[in-house]
Amino acid sequence: MDIDENLPLRRDDPLANLVKQDIDALSVAELEARIAALRGEIARCEGKIAFASKHRSVADALFKK
Repeated sequence: MDIDENLPLRRDDPLANLVKQDIDALSVAELEARIAALRGEIARCEGKIAFASKHRSVADALFKK
């Protein structure tokens, strides 16, 4: 699997390590569990983005940027 060149270059980066993992040996159930976990992580990231965006909007309004 090719690694996206936009990914961070740190060796200990969890995302880079995740996409490097060999998934060929995983069962269907393990792959489904992995997908569920990744969807949960996506939802968590989207929640953080929404919070940060709202926080930024409030700060911008406060300082009339």
